Amino acid sequence: MCLLAWSWQPGSAQPLLLAANRDEWLARPTRPMRWWSPRPGASLLSGRDLLGGGIWFGVTARGRFAALTNVREPRPAPAQAPSRGALALDYLLGDAAPAACADAVLAQGARYAGFNLLLGDLRAGTLIWVSNRAPRWRAVEPGVHGLSNAALDTPWPKVERLRQALHEAGALAPVDQFTRLRAALADPRRAPSAALPDTGVGAELETALSAAFIRLPEYGTRSSTVLRADARSLQVHELQHGGAAGSSGGHYTFDWA
Repeated sequence: MCLLAWSWQPGSAQPLLLAANRDEWLARPTRPMRWWSPRPGASLLSGRDLLGGGIWFGVTARGRFAALTNVREPRPAPAQAPSRGALALDYLLGDAAPAACADAVLAQGARYAGFNLLLGDLRAGTLIWVSNRAPRWRAVEPGVHGLSNAALDTPWPKVERLRQALHEAGALAPVDQFTRLRAALADPRRAPSAALPDTGVGAELETALSAAFIRLPEYGTRSSTVLRADARSLQVHELQHGGAAGSSGGHYTFDWA
């Protein structure tokens, strides 16, 4: 993932509403979201990076969920750095509490290129943000939050626009929530130069990456995901972008409580 916003309200009638875009090289081999079993007895709903083997977003039938973004920075990745997507996958396949998993992630964080990782558990009412570019993990407070390729709630223009869409969607009926958030994820507007961060990639690319929905010749938004959890069930809608057939989608509903 490269852009996420979510409303986190544990214990409420709608504990989680989340919208996210995954931006990636268009040629990078990817498997769309589906139920799959990485090992016997384990099942999760996610896409899969067929090059690195990891995932960028996933959820289990027990209400555990994880999401990953890269940190945009000019420094090179460590030599022989492992896949950051394996961190999200390992959490979903395990039973450790989010806090314990975050401690383990920080202990080995120097091995990886920069990342943000969300570790959530609907049953426990726990959501944690951990990054190897921050000295400690943080429990995410109830409310509307956003994350891109910087620290949690860094107010990049596209993060703030998606957070606003989450605020607006919270007052809508479930079917209208999906419509509002899909429209926000498809927003191609670029931020004015005065509002851009400086992450070391140059002004032209910084501008192109400031849109929620990115389309460059070799890089862009590959998928859009909206997740809604009520007190018992989860609904996940994913759109895959690109290819000869245009966009294609998957829709999943299941009980987590």
